[in-house]
Amino acid sequence: MKIEKITIKNWRSIKDQVIHAQDLMVIIGQNNHGKSNLLSSILFFFGEIKSHDLDFHSGSTELYVELQFGCLDESDNTTFKKYLTSEGKIAVRKTAYLGGSFEYRGYIQNPAEEWLQEANASAYAKRELASSLPFHSFIPAAGRISKQDIVAAQAAYIEQNRESINFSYELESTNFLGLKSVASGIFGEVYFIPAVKEASDDFTSKDSSVFGKMYSDVVALMSESNEEWKATKDNLGRLFATLNKKDKDGSANEGRPQQLSDFEEELSTELVAWGARVDIEISSPDIESVFKANTQVWVDDGVRTDIKRKGHGLQRALTVALIQVVAKRAVAAASNAGNEAEGARKASNSRYFIFEEPELYLHPQAQRSLFDSFVNLSETGSQVILCTHSSGLIDVERYRSIYIATKEPRADATTVRQCVDDLFQGDAKKDFNLSYWINPDRGELFFASRVLLLEGATEKTVFPLLAKRLGVFRYDFTLIDCGSKDSIPLYVRLLNKFKIPYVAIYDRDHQHGKSADAIVSADASTQKIEDAIDPAVGKTVVLINDIEEELGLPKGGSSKPYIALNHISSHGFTLSEGIKQKVRSVYGIEEEA
Repeated sequence: MKIEKITIKNWRSIKDQVIHAQDLMVIIGQNNHGKSNLLSSILFFFGEIKSHDLDFHSGSTELYVELQFGCLDESDNTTFKKYLTSEGKIAVRKTAYLGGSFEYRGYIQNPAEEWLQEANASAYAKRELASSLPFHSFIPAAGRISKQDIVAAQAAYIEQNRESINFSYELESTNFLGLKSVASGIFGEVYFIPAVKEASDDFTSKDSSVFGKMYSDVVALMSESNEEWKATKDNLGRLFATLNKKDKDGSANEGRPQQLSDFEEELSTELVAWGARVDIEISSPDIESVFKANTQVWVDDGVRTDIKRKGHGLQRALTVALIQVVAKRAVAAASNAGNEAEGARKASNSRYFIFEEPELYLHPQAQRSLFDSFVNLSETGSQVILCTHSSGLIDVERYRSIYIATKEPRADATTVRQCVDDLFQGDAKKDFNLSYWINPDRGELFFASRVLLLEGATEKTVFPLLAKRLGVFRYDFTLIDCGSKDSIPLYVRLLNKFKIPYVAIYDRDHQHGKSADAIVSADASTQKIEDAIDPAVGKTVVLINDIEEELGLPKGGSSKPYIALNHISSHGFTLSEGIKQKVRSVYGIEEEA
């Protein structure tokens, strides 16, 4: 199963937020705006971290994180049958209270009729009353009726008459699955890699580590198929069986070593005054545990050492490699889901990989490779959730996977911006993807306080230099070479959805000598840009008629960015008042006056 929706109330800086989940979730945002709080809320739900009094938002005494799951498999449907909606989904809330207590409760489709509500089952546990109700055919024919008999009869009646029953979807009044706290891993396996962590922690043979979980499977397979392994295990069993007073059948063990019996007798003699005896019993060792306890991982990159003695970059790469192996095994593991008996409660086969700043210690090329690994991991049926400061882990084409955590000025609560709509239709999707090759760094726009959308390379080259000359340059602004005037509306629609401030700078394209048809075409492109602008988020600045004309560049020629730079850097070049005003407007100076 997979997370489909996350509802957070009063968790740290998040006061009230609903988020629609994706298979890949990339959480970004400025420092201290709450992206780590979004990540930690999910860890809290899964029991990976505990709540503390300081986690409660602004003096609240109660907080909760609620997850809706979909894509349940057959095993999940059995385990969570009570909570299934008609759409095949379940929703569970984990609530924490000031002082440290917490509880899990699920949503159920509660029948409107009181006699069908599980909470009232005990009221109908008398045969005379139960026999008068419509579910009477489902209660035992004889004997005393228990509350559980009524619950089973209610469930059977509902299953048979679902279409004619009115339901309300509400939080149950009892504990989820009848447990005070949900058993560890009931929702699936969680792999959490924090920002600062020794890779050696992941590569220990302990069952709690990522490596240990996988290594246990390998050891189990060896113990089943390796004949020498099985023979050694049998021999150890026979050896240790001879060390106890009695054999497995309870008979006296004649072959027991005399030294052990003598030691036992010596100790017992000393305890005569206490009326006590010593009986030494030796259990056969678990060879699998012995095998794992004596395992160490070495890394040979030209020098063979343990993991701790490698650089942080290689350590991080090893952890990622381990996660990739887990992903490849996930599909095979899921195929064994049907082996359990029908009706048995078991943990979900789902896997959730949660990373905190996974780009740490990795160079840019390695970060891009890492992002491809995350994409592949999310496409194997697992969910990948990460928070990052790196544009290398952002793909604008996967805009639905991007979550921007932000705080408005003077606000104390985090809001999360995302886009679940389909932004592009027809060839627009193709055009947008093609623009990636013009500006491969466009993922940076999600981290910007303002985005400058420009027609081409000349504008992208010139505007920062002019801004520095005028003393208005901002490092927190991102410039995007859109590739053409017609691509600007594609970016505008994206920025509108995420409410990222922007300025679209485009040419009027009414140059002297242009044909009437060319001017009509230019005006049509202009109108598309203006129609796409949301005044609450962005604005336009128009160049008359293009950047070359604004700067007084000679017409024609090639290598326009270089020519433009050379021109404005030449002795005697002066900026016109028109271009000064436009540069200042682009960098927001008139808004701050």
